[in-house]
Amino acid sequence: MSAHYDVIVIGGSFAGLSAAMQLVRARRRVLVLDDRRPRNRFAPHSHGFLGQDGRAPAEIIGEATAQLAAYPTARIVAREASTAERIGDRFFVTQGDGSTLSADRLILATGVRDELPSVPGLEERWGLSVLHCPYCHGYEVGDKRLGVLATHALSVHQAMLVSDWGPTTWFTQGIAQPTPEEAALFDTRNVLIERTPVIEIIGASPNITGLRLADDRVVAIDALFVAPRTRMASPLATQLGCAFEEGPMGPVIRVDEWKQTSVPGVFAAGDASSTWTNATFASAAGVAAGVAAHRSLIFGL
Repeated sequence: MSAHYDVIVIGGSFAGLSAAMQLVRARRRVLVLDDRRPRNRFAPHSHGFLGQDGRAPAEIIGEATAQLAAYPTARIVAREASTAERIGDRFFVTQGDGSTLSADRLILATGVRDELPSVPGLEERWGLSVLHCPYCHGYEVGDKRLGVLATHALSVHQAMLVSDWGPTTWFTQGIAQPTPEEAALFDTRNVLIERTPVIEIIGASPNITGLRLADDRVVAIDALFVAPRTRMASPLATQLGCAFEEGPMGPVIRVDEWKQTSVPGVFAAGDASSTWTNATFASAAGVAAGVAAHRSLIFGL
């Protein structure tokens, strides 16, 4: 007989732990399964998260995990969830070691994986001098020479935002072109447009001194912002039959305002179900999912 829980939370980062905290405080039996590969593991510091500014993501998660583990109805296991299915009125989750657990509700806080552009020198600098979110990292590179590498048509908006933190060059990579109105706004914001593709990041890693272009010119840059494409970090939502929506950078699990997916009894929170991706958004979504899962145990689906 497999162990049974009120709720299994899959994913133990900001969203998953926030969801689990609401449930254990409601004295529900909760299991958190986490493979210890959070999306933010490449960044040395987390910024803009109220009360946690400047701390290492692993440190924040470690403290939150310890606080959750202090509740008697919480169980936290560092193990991958490989499959999930609904049989009758219960959900069954198979762990990486082959054992199976069951629950009345599931919360998917499984996150996404970033698919970086294929530019030599970019991957080893990811989270260090190649950055994603200006709200998370812009202050630390303020007034330096900043670049934005286009990965999609909406990159024009990222370049406009980044220019608030320092002199900015937008590298179109042949992917995006500004409209006349956008080009005029770039002029007012002192954003330079470079249409020759970037072929290499140069400098002693993790630093950047410049970007080499296809015509062999080098543009001096100190930090580069990139919005990567994303994919689901876990197949569980697909296995369960959850509906997806296509976000600007990749698919996201479709949820309502209380993080209920298209599958009754399955909730989702964090980067896997949102196009707004930072620690605060993830944590808030986790709180909503935890509260909603608890309410569904009382009032039904």
